[in-house]
Amino acid sequence: MAAREQELLPVGYVHLVFTLPDPLARFALANKRVVYDLLFRAAAETLQQVGANPTRLGGDVGGLMVLHTWGQRLQHHPHVHCVVPAGGLSPDGTRWIHARPTFFLPVQVLRHVFRGKLIAGLRAAQAQGRLDYPGTLAALAPAPAFRAWLRSLHRQPWVVYAKPPFGSPAHVLHYLARYTPRVAISNHRRVAVTADAVSFRWKDYRHGSQVRTLTLDVDEFLRRFLLHVLPKRFVRIRYFGFLASRTRTRELAQCRQALAVAPPPPAELLAHATPRAAWPCPKCGAPMRVVERLTARQLVLAAFLADILHDTS
Repeated sequence: MAAREQELLPVGYVHLVFTLPDPLARFALANKRVVYDLLFRAAAETLQQVGANPTRLGGDVGGLMVLHTWGQRLQHHPHVHCVVPAGGLSPDGTRWIHARPTFFLPVQVLRHVFRGKLIAGLRAAQAQGRLDYPGTLAALAPAPAFRAWLRSLHRQPWVVYAKPPFGSPAHVLHYLARYTPRVAISNHRRVAVTADAVSFRWKDYRHGSQVRTLTLDVDEFLRRFLLHVLPKRFVRIRYFGFLASRTRTRELAQCRQALAVAPPPPAELLAHATPRAAWPCPKCGAPMRVVERLTARQLVLAAFLADILHDTS
């Protein structure tokens, strides 16, 4: 979080979500590495292409992307969250181009470009032999059948959702702290765990975000949870544009110069200015920090669930 705070700019931030349509989401379960990587690439390239268009924004945009593969009820729902400064760096790198206060980029255009890029990526992956067709997907293995399936994806709803802008850079940090470490379900949502069932809270967004409770038998809970296990060493938090790792230092400096703001103090100075934590790490001795506080009941439930997962592994 300290490193991310160093990268914040004194501008508004927007939050966009790119979602795979249902048929492609089902195909992704058998091709997670290829399809999820395409999801990242298509979302980033879409934002950069549309943002660079002089009739839209006319600047180089950048941001952070976080992959989520779950919905509130742990069903498979692959989508990527994008946190993007509301503006971009001019092509010559000398000016910051501000987006309109309540508008960043046209969502309908983003949907069409996103769809085209992802389908083109799937077509290339099929030609390179990088896709698998297990079980019921075997019918898609012949090239003509796969091309026909790709054409059918054009008739599916492709969702790109623009959420309300963040209130301030501080809200961006709060969002990152809440979303980036989460996998499928957080501890506070669990209501009860028994030998036979798991109950947890979920938000019903179709009915005014009402909080409801869902109870699943243990096998179904584990099945849903394991849908979200990513391939080994797959990176689920990525950066693009002027925040890409290879250009971040230089282009962030250009952004700050264009915005006429001073660079933040080095992270090393902030670390020395921070009081030492009460609990040093028993392995490396570095200060430990609190990331979540659990009640005694939550600790018991977590231990019980860990035993169930261990017994089924």
